[in-house]
Amino acid sequence: MKTVLKVLLGMVLAFVLIAGGAALLGKRAFDHFWSPDPESVASASLQGLQAQSRLTALVASYVAVVTSTQHRFGLSAQRTLIMPGRVRYEVDLSQMKPGDLVWHKDSHMLDVTLPPLMIEGPEIDPARMKAYDGGGLLLKLTDSGEALDQTNQQAARVELIRQAREPSPVAIAKQAARQAVAQSFALPLKAAGMDPNVRVRFQGEAFADPAPFTPMDFARPWQDVIANRH
Repeated sequence: MKTVLKVLLGMVLAFVLIAGGAALLGKRAFDHFWSPDPESVASASLQGLQAQSRLTALVASYVAVVTSTQHRFGLSAQRTLIMPGRVRYEVDLSQMKPGDLVWHKDSHMLDVTLPPLMIEGPEIDPARMKAYDGGGLLLKLTDSGEALDQTNQQAARVELIRQAREPSPVAIAKQAARQAVAQSFALPLKAAGMDPNVRVRFQGEAFADPAPFTPMDFARPWQDVIANRH
């Protein structure tokens, strides 16, 4: 009888070990089969970004004040123009290529390289422009006023672009673009059960340490963004 019990116990123990091993192997096989490939997830995210075409990282408003003077027939005329304008800081996501993504398996790090930041505009609302002149006979007797207006408008557009290219708003626009793109890649990876780090840079830049992802309003004036820092 004791011998029979020993045999039965041995059979039960062997069954438990076999069942446990099979379950473990089955779980590993299941995880391997259903575990998403991070590179595939990143590639799908890239296709989604490319479909958006352009990302507007920031919209900023500037004001140009320019003055022009004209001398004719021994007389002079002067006119000042105040011209507000709005510019958009954009990234053409359709230019991104698969080679702009690099997945580091050991560190769970995804490196993303963006095409150059573009400044679009300025968009001018003629109703908001204001012109002032000093009067005088030259403005009344000739077409100096129209010539001065054209000169001022051209100069004002150049001035608006100069302001838009200042380091401070460009840096804010780039940071907004980096955060938006980082979230676009990180969120699908997190949803797939991974805990990735995403670093985003523009062409020619070095990678910085990844920052926490916080949603941003990409249509905010850069002056408001700066104000919120204080």
